[in-house]
Amino acid sequence: MTDHAGKTVKGLTEKDFTVLTNGHPQDILSFEASGGGVSTTNVQPAGPPVKIILLVDEVNTNFTRVAYEREQIKTFLLRNEGVLDHPVSMAFFSDKGTEIQNNSSRDGNALLASFDQHETALRSVRRSEGFYGAVEKFQLSLTTLQSLTAKEAQVPGRKMVVWISPGWPLLSGPNVELGAKDEARLFASIVAVSNALREARMTLYSVDPQGAESAGGARNFYYKDFLKPVTSARIVVPANLALQVLAVQTGGLALTASNDIAGQIAQCVADSDTFYTLTVDTTAADRPNEYHAIEVKVATPGLTVRTRNGYYAQP
Repeated sequence: MTDHAGKTVKGLTEKDFTVLTNGHPQDILSFEASGGGVSTTNVQPAGPPVKIILLVDEVNTNFTRVAYEREQIKTFLLRNEGVLDHPVSMAFFSDKGTEIQNNSSRDGNALLASFDQHETALRSVRRSEGFYGAVEKFQLSLTTLQSLTAKEAQVPGRKMVVWISPGWPLLSGPNVELGAKDEARLFASIVAVSNALREARMTLYSVDPQGAESAGGARNFYYKDFLKPVTSARIVVPANLALQVLAVQTGGLALTASNDIAGQIAQCVADSDTFYTLTVDTTAADRPNEYHAIEVKVATPGLTVRTRNGYYAQP
């Protein structure tokens, strides 16, 4: 929840919100305000603190740019003399696997020391160029996302993953055609990823380290063509699983075209200052994996609501 200046908004109550599923208003079963909100009914006890994971993508980012983003991450970690406003943990994604720190810390100096001990992994993907290399990066990235959600689903509370990456290949366009079996498999993957992110209470944030030099590039806006929810296998394309698409659909941000990566990371992390958790009853589905759109409205004019935009329901 942000105002016209992009600042998070405190002090809202349950009565300020309306939740709709497929356009129909729903009763709010419970309400939790984190960071300054209040309510008089159906109040849930405060949950665990938000877990923030800063993920460095060494598969989809070239080695030179990884070096620059390391300096920017250092700038972020050493703000306020290394005393962070929120606990943060680091993760590193390479084709050799994903390292995830188990413990979070507000000590930016300690996180930086751990970061310095990590050696950036040069990609060893065998097909590093062309279509097959793109397919391999796509598969590696989704495997990492699936393993991350599976791990974090075991941990209570909300998680924010700031994924520093230009994103994995979209693999979508006029020359890419899918057969019926491929469409069915891809749709099943979309449903599985959506369910896993929701069950893990995970919000994705995408920060593109390519910087201002890529401001006019198609990657900065092409993903917006794939933001509409996928309601059946007949309309599916691989780009429906793009990092930026998943970030927007989970209520996060897709940030591009800036050399101030440290500032963009801070912008994402600031979302943990104030947020609202509303619980509603799910409506019955007529068929397996039926998409139900979620819309949250707020009574105060001029505010922007970012939330998960839907879920796949079962009969």
